[in-house]
Amino acid sequence: MDLLRGYTEGDDDNDGPEEMSRGGGGEGESLESAAATEGEGEAEGSSSPDSSPPRLPAKSSAPRVDDTTLALAAAESARAIHRPLDPAQHAVAFNPTYDQLWAPIHGPAHPFAKDGVAQGMRNHKLGFVEDAAIQPFLFDEQYNTFHKYGYATDPSGLSYVGDLETLTKNQALSVYNMPQQEQKRRRLQMKAPDAEEADPSAAGPEVENPSSDEWLLKNRKSPWSGKNEVVQGELTEEQKKYAEEHAEKKAEKERGEGRAGNKAEHSDKSTFHGKEERDYQGRSWIEPPKDAKPKNDHCYIPKRWVHTWSGHTKGVAAIRFFPKHGHLLLSAGMDSKVKIWDVFNSGKCMRTYMGHSKAVRDISFSIDGTKFLSAGYDKNIKYWDTETGKVISTFSTGKVPYVVKLNPDEDKQNILLAGMSDKKIVQWDMNSGTITQEYDQHLGAVNTITFVDNNRRFVTSSDDKSLRVWEFGIPVVIKYISEPHMHSMPSISLHPNSNWLAAQSLDNQILIYSTKERFQLNKKKRFAGHIAAGYACQVNFSPDGRFVISGDGEGKCWFWDWKSCKVFRTLKCHEGVCIGCEWHPLEQSKVATCGWDGMIKYW
Repeated sequence: MDLLRGYTEGDDDNDGPEEMSRGGGGEGESLESAAATEGEGEAEGSSSPDSSPPRLPAKSSAPRVDDTTLALAAAESARAIHRPLDPAQHAVAFNPTYDQLWAPIHGPAHPFAKDGVAQGMRNHKLGFVEDAAIQPFLFDEQYNTFHKYGYATDPSGLSYVGDLETLTKNQALSVYNMPQQEQKRRRLQMKAPDAEEADPSAAGPEVENPSSDEWLLKNRKSPWSGKNEVVQGELTEEQKKYAEEHAEKKAEKERGEGRAGNKAEHSDKSTFHGKEERDYQGRSWIEPPKDAKPKNDHCYIPKRWVHTWSGHTKGVAAIRFFPKHGHLLLSAGMDSKVKIWDVFNSGKCMRTYMGHSKAVRDISFSIDGTKFLSAGYDKNIKYWDTETGKVISTFSTGKVPYVVKLNPDEDKQNILLAGMSDKKIVQWDMNSGTITQEYDQHLGAVNTITFVDNNRRFVTSSDDKSLRVWEFGIPVVIKYISEPHMHSMPSISLHPNSNWLAAQSLDNQILIYSTKERFQLNKKKRFAGHIAAGYACQVNFSPDGRFVISGDGEGKCWFWDWKSCKVFRTLKCHEGVCIGCEWHPLEQSKVATCGWDGMIKYW
C-alpha cells in the first residue's frame, strides 16, 4: 500500500508546474522512476503475497475517429436501403429488395428515355404494363359498377377510382351488393304496373298513349300467354294447300343448305399489300415500267441466287410471268391462295387473291395481263381482274380442272379451254357463261393444252399416255400420237420459233415433237439426266430458244443446250421438288423457280 501511495504522490508531482517547465527530460525521468518503482514493487510483491502489482493505463496508436461522420454515414446507408434505386447508377453497393428493384422511377424524366421510361423496362408502346390476375367475376363486378355508378375499386384493392361523391353516397357498394332498401324499392317498382291495372285512374293520362312507357308497362304480356286461347279448328282446303307448299319449300331449302355445307362455299376476296394502287400520275400498279425493254437477244445461264419470295404457307404449284414485260410474277399455292409479286422494284407481294377453298392447280394470264384464270381442286375456275382483285366470273362442271388456257388470239380472249379430270376438254364463252364445245376423245385426265399453228390448232396430253391434236372449235382429233413405249406427259412447252414442242415425259426425259403437219417425234433431240418421274415438273425454253430448262424431283433446275442436247448447268434450287421454272421474258439471264417447299426463287 505504501508503494501505491508513493506512486500516486509521484504522479501528482509530475502534474505540477515545475515538472511541466522541465519539458521532455522530466517525462523521461518520471518513466525511469516508474520503472524502478515497478521493479521494487515486483521484488516486494514476490515477498508479500497480499500486495497486487500496479498497472499502467492502456494506450492506442490508432488515429482518433470522428464519431459524428461515422454516424451520418451509417444513417445515410440505412436510408439508401429503403430509397428507390437511381437508374443512372452503374453499381449498387448493397443488396436491394424486390420492391426497390421494381419501384416506379421518381422525378420529371428518366435520364435514358424521352418519355420517362427506360427502354429495358418497356413491354408496351406506352411504357411498362404489369399483368394482373383478376377473377372474371370480380372484373365483371367492378366493370359494371363503374358503368352504372361511375366508381370502381383499383386492381390493387387498396383504393377507388372514379366518382368519389357517389362512392360515399352508396357506401362503396357494387352492383352485386345491393342494399336491402334498393331491393325493396325495385320490388315495389315491379308491383306498380299491377296496381295501375287495378286502378287505371291513378296511372294518369299517359296510360292511354301507346307511345308511352306507361302504356307498354300496362299492356305487356308474358311471351307464353295466350297460347291456349285459340282452339284449333279444321283447316280449309286453301289452308291445307298452303301448308303443303310451305312444307315442300322448307324441305327443299334444308336440302340446299346441306349441299352448300358440303361444298364449303368460299367467299371471294383480295388483299392489296403495296403502298398505293395508283401513283402520282394515276397509273395503275400493274402497268409495266416504260424503260422495260430487252437489252439484247442473247440469253445466258443464271449463276447465282438473287431473291426469294416466301409468302405461301404450303407448296407452290405454278408460276407465270406477266406477259411481254415480266415486271410481275403470279404464283399458285397449295394453300388455296394466288399471289402476285413485284419483280423489278420492291420484290414484295403486291396482292393476294383468296377465292378457292382448296389448293390451286393452274394459273394463266390473258394476253395483256390485266386478267388471269385460276383452277383449283375445289372444282372451280375463277376469272380474276388482276388490278382490283375481283372475281369477274366463276365456271365449274363439277369436276377438277387440271389445266386452263385462254385462246391467245386478241379477238378470242373470251374463249376459255379447260382440261378436266373426267377426260374432257371443255370450252366456255366467258361473255355468256355457257359451254360452247366439249372435246372428249381422251381416255384419262387431261394435263396440258398447247396452241400451235397460229392458234388454229391445239395439242393436248393426258394420263392415257397419248398426244392428240385438235382443230380449234371442232371436237374431232386430227392427229393421234400413242406408242407402247410412251409415258404420260404432264407438261408441254412451245419453242419460241413455234416449230417444236418440248414434252416432259415421266420416264425422266424430255421429248421433242414437230408442230408441222405430221407432228412426229424428233429422235435426234432428247434431253435427259434429271429425275422427274412421278412429278409434273414444268419444262420451258429461254426467250432466244438456245436453252431448255426443267425442274426435277430432287429440287434441282436443269439447263440443256438446244443444239447439242448436253447438260449445260444444274442449280440446287429447293428442298424437295422443284415443280415450276420460268425464264424472264426481258431479262436474258434471269430465271424464276418454285417448289413444294413454298419458296419462289429468282436466279
